[in-house]
Amino acid sequence: MLFKTASANINSSAEKVLGKIAGILNDQKDLDILVEGHTDNVPMAGDCVTDNWDLSTRRATAVVKVLQSKYKVDPARMTAGGRSEYVPKAPNTNATGRASNRRTEIIVLPKLDQFFKLMEAPNAPK
Repeated sequence: MLFKTASANINSSAEKVLGKIAGILNDQKDLDILVEGHTDNVPMAGDCVTDNWDLSTRRATAVVKVLQSKYKVDPARMTAGGRSEYVPKAPNTNATGRASNRRTEIIVLPKLDQFFKLMEAPNAPK
C-alpha cells in the first residue's frame, strides 16, 4: 500500500484492501503475518518522526492496528517491522519510483511450530 510523502496515514481505499486481506487471514488461523513498512530515500525528520527507519515502522504499525481494531485479526499473529529505504521496489530517481517505494508489504507465514512438526514427521525429507 502506498503512502504520501512523510506519512503513515492509511486512506479509505487502502482500508478496503485491508478488509479483503483480513477476511482471508481470519479464515486461515494457521498463518502468521509480518507487515513490513518501507520508505523512499528522501531523508526526513520532524516532530513525530525521527527518520526513515522510524517512518517505515510507523507505516507497518498503522496497518497492523487497522487489521486488529477494525477487522479483528488476532494481534498475537502479527508482527510489524520497518525496512526504511533499503529494499526499494523501484529506483528513487524520480517521483514515480519514490511513490512506489512508500509502501507496506504483508508477508504471510506458516506458524513455526507447525513447520517444525512437519520436519519431524516420518515422511519428511532428510
